[in-house]
Amino acid sequence: MDPARTVDTRKFELPPEELRWFCDLAAFPFECTEEITPLREFIGQDRAVRSIEFGLSMKQAGYNIYVAGLTGTGKTSMVKAYIERVVKEKEEKEGPAHPDDWCYVYDFSDPDRACILRLAQGKGKVFREDLTDLLKSLKEELSKAFSSEEYVAARKKVVEEGQSQQRKIFEVLSSEVQAEGFLLQVTPVGPVLVPVLNGKPMEHPQFLALEEGKRKAIDAKRERLRKRVEEAFEKAHELEVEAGGKLEELDRKVGEMTVSRQFKGLSKKYQKHPEVCTFLKGLKTYTLDNLDLFKAGEAPAPAMPGVTPPQFGGRDPFLPFQVNVFVDNSETKGIPVVEETNPIYSNLFGRIERRFVLGGYLSDHTLLKAGSLGRANGGYLLLSARDVLMAPAVWPTLKRAIKNKEVTIEDPWWQLGFFVPQGLRPQPQPIDVKVVLIGDAMIYHLLAAYDEDFWEIFRVKSDFDYQINRDSENLANYASFVCGCCQENGLRHFERTGVARVLEEAARMVGDKDKLSTRFAQIRDIVQEADYWAGKDGAALVNGSHVQKAIEEKIYRHNLVDERLTELISQGTIMIDTDGEEVGQVNGLSVYMLGDVTFGKPSRITAKTFMGRSGITNIERESQMSGRIHDKGVLILSGYLGWKYAQDKPLSLSASLCFEQSYEGVEGDSASSTELYAILSSLSGLPVNQSIAVTGSVNQKGEIQPIGGVNQKIEGFFKVCQAKGLTGRQGVMIPYQNARNLMLRDYVIDAVREGKFRIYMVKSVDEGISVLTGVPAGERQSDGRYPEGTVNYLVDKRLRDIAQGLKEFAAAGEEKKDKKEEK
Repeated sequence: MDPARTVDTRKFELPPEELRWFCDLAAFPFECTEEITPLREFIGQDRAVRSIEFGLSMKQAGYNIYVAGLTGTGKTSMVKAYIERVVKEKEEKEGPAHPDDWCYVYDFSDPDRACILRLAQGKGKVFREDLTDLLKSLKEELSKAFSSEEYVAARKKVVEEGQSQQRKIFEVLSSEVQAEGFLLQVTPVGPVLVPVLNGKPMEHPQFLALEEGKRKAIDAKRERLRKRVEEAFEKAHELEVEAGGKLEELDRKVGEMTVSRQFKGLSKKYQKHPEVCTFLKGLKTYTLDNLDLFKAGEAPAPAMPGVTPPQFGGRDPFLPFQVNVFVDNSETKGIPVVEETNPIYSNLFGRIERRFVLGGYLSDHTLLKAGSLGRANGGYLLLSARDVLMAPAVWPTLKRAIKNKEVTIEDPWWQLGFFVPQGLRPQPQPIDVKVVLIGDAMIYHLLAAYDEDFWEIFRVKSDFDYQINRDSENLANYASFVCGCCQENGLRHFERTGVARVLEEAARMVGDKDKLSTRFAQIRDIVQEADYWAGKDGAALVNGSHVQKAIEEKIYRHNLVDERLTELISQGTIMIDTDGEEVGQVNGLSVYMLGDVTFGKPSRITAKTFMGRSGITNIERESQMSGRIHDKGVLILSGYLGWKYAQDKPLSLSASLCFEQSYEGVEGDSASSTELYAILSSLSGLPVNQSIAVTGSVNQKGEIQPIGGVNQKIEGFFKVCQAKGLTGRQGVMIPYQNARNLMLRDYVIDAVREGKFRIYMVKSVDEGISVLTGVPAGERQSDGRYPEGTVNYLVDKRLRDIAQGLKEFAAAGEEKKDKKEEK
C-alpha cells in the first residue's frame, strides 16, 4: 500500500531569524572603540580568578597551583597579572622585597663538593670582589714580607747554621775514613768507600790482585765504616729536616702576621654570616698551608694556557679565592617572577659545566650554572605542564625539589641509567618557590588519577572556562577588549558593526547563541586580520565587512580538503543524492576535524532488512572501523525497536547498516537516529526524501538527543546541495535542543530566507520519520495497534510478517524432519 503523503513539514521548519544570533548595535553606546576604555581585567573567569588568588595567598607547603584550560583562554596572562597584583599588594603592606643572592664557594673538606652561601641582595657580587681584592692584597703583602731583608737574613741564618753543622759532620767523617785507609766518594746511588793504595784510590783490578786475607780485612773494615757513614748521613738528614722545619716555622710566622691582618677586616665585615665566617676560616688555613704560592718568583707556572701544575690536580691553585655568584639578584626589583619557556633539565634545575684539560674534563664550583627554579627562589615559577612532562627526568626531579624544598644540581643521566664520569656534587640550594603549572584539563585529570604525589604538591586547581554568558556586561567587556587590542598593536579602531561581527563570531566559536568564547588569542587574530583588510580597503576604521572578509579569507586558506570533497561529491565519485527518494537510504552528516580546520560533509547510510534472528549488524563494527561510542549507538537501536514493536510478538529481524564509501574509522553516536530512519524505511517500504540530511543521536525511548558540530554539518550539506543545484526542497533535520547552537553563515541564512534551503527541528523519531517520508508516524491505539497506513503500522506489520514467516518456516522444517524419521 502506498499511503498518501499527508504530513505538513512546515511546522518543523525554523525561520531565518532563529538560525543565528544577530548582535544589536544598540548595545554599544559608542561609534568606534576609540571612545571607550581598553580592558584591564579578564572577562568572565571568576572561578579561575578566585582560585589563583587563594593559591597565591596560601603560605603553607603544597599549595602550588595547576591552571587548567584550553589554549588561548588567557591562562598565562591572567596568572602573570595576578602575581603582579599580589606582589604589589604585599610590597605595599610589608615594603619592597629583597631576594637573597646565592653563591657557591670552594669546599675545603672535599674538593669534589661545593658549599652554598646565602647573602643579602646584591652582596654576592660584593663578596666576590672582596675575595678578589683579598687575593690581590695577599699576593702583594706576602710577596713583600718574603722579600724583606729581615726575612731573607733570618732564612739565610737558618740555612747557614744547618749547612755548617752538616759540614762539620762530613769533615769528621772524612777524617775517620781516611785514617782507616779509605776515600769517601758520593755518587748518584749513594756514598761509596774506596780503599786507598799509596795515597791513591785503588782500582778494582788492583783490589782483586791482593791476597785473599787482605781483601777480607779490607771488606770487614769497609763494612764497619759503612755503618758509620750511614749514621753520619742520617744525622745530616735530620739536620736538613730540622732546618726545613725552622724555615716553615719562619714562613708561617711571617705569613701568619700578614694573613691574619688581611682576613681580620673581612671576617668582621661578615660576622653576621656564620657560614661565610666558616669559609673564611678555611680559606685562611689554606693560604697559610700554601704560602709558597705567594712568594715572589716561586709561584707555579702553568705549562700551557689554562693548565695548572699536576700537584694541584689540574686545578687553579687560587681556585678557593673565586666566588661563583650562582643567583645574582642585584638587579632584581621585587619578588622574582620567572617563566621558563623551555623547561628541560638543565634550564630548570641548573647544570654543571666542564672544561677540557689535557685529554680530560674538569669541573669546579665556578662552573655551576643556576636554573630557573633557583632564580625563582623566594618568588614564583611558571611552567608548561606539557613541556615539563615531555622533558626527560624533569617531572620526578621537580616533585622532589618541591617536596624537599631544595634543588640539587646533578647530571640528569644518572637518573636515566647512563654511566657518567664522577663530577662535582654541590650542596643543594634551599628554595621557597610557588610553582604555577599551566596545562589543559586532561593532563590534570591524568596526573590526579595516576600520580600519587600530585595532590600533595598541587593542591589548588584554577579552571579556566572556554565560554562565558552573553550578557550586557560581557558585551561591553568584549568591546573594551577589542579597543585594547587596537591600542596594544597599533591597529585601526573598530566601528560598532565591526565589534558586533566579532561578537557574533565569538558566539559561533563556542556554538551557542547565549555564550561567548574566551579564547581571546583567536579573537585577537580576527581583530588583527580585519585591520589588514581595512587597510587594503583604505578605510580609517574597521567595520563589519572587514571582519567578515577576515573570517572568509581565513576559511579559504584552510578549506582545500573541504572543497576537494565537495568536488568529488558533485562529480559523483562520492555518491550522495540530494534529490529524489530511496528506500532504506538516508543522508547522514559527519564532522571532519583536520587540525586547524573543521567542516561537515554528508555520508550515505543504507539499511537492508530481511528474515532472520541475527539482529542489527553494524558493518563498520564487523570490519573494525567503528569506535565504542558509535557501537553503543547502534546497540541502542535494538532496544528501541524491541520497546516500540515487540510488545505483542518476538522481535525477529536481521538488518545490516553501512556507511557507504567510508574508508576510515567512524566514531560518535550522532548518526544513530539516521541509521534508525534507514531501518524504518527499509521495514516499512516507504522511501526517504534524499533532499534532507539528518543528524542527531537517539535513546531507547525514541527521543532525539543533541549533537555537536551542528553548524558545520548544516553548512557542509548546503555546500553539496549548492554544488549539485539548489531545488528549494533541500534541508537538514536537527535535534530541537540544537536550535540554541545555531550560528550559521550568512549564505545559508540567505538561502533559507529565499526558500532555497530549509532547517527542520524534531524531538522524536516519530517526528523525524514523518518529515523524511511525508507519512504520519502514527500513535499506538488502545488495542495496541497503529493506525493503518502510518509508518509505525507498516513497520509493525512487516515485523509481524517476518515473525510469522520464521514460525512457519520452522514448523515446515520440523514437519520435514518428522517425515524423514518415519521413513
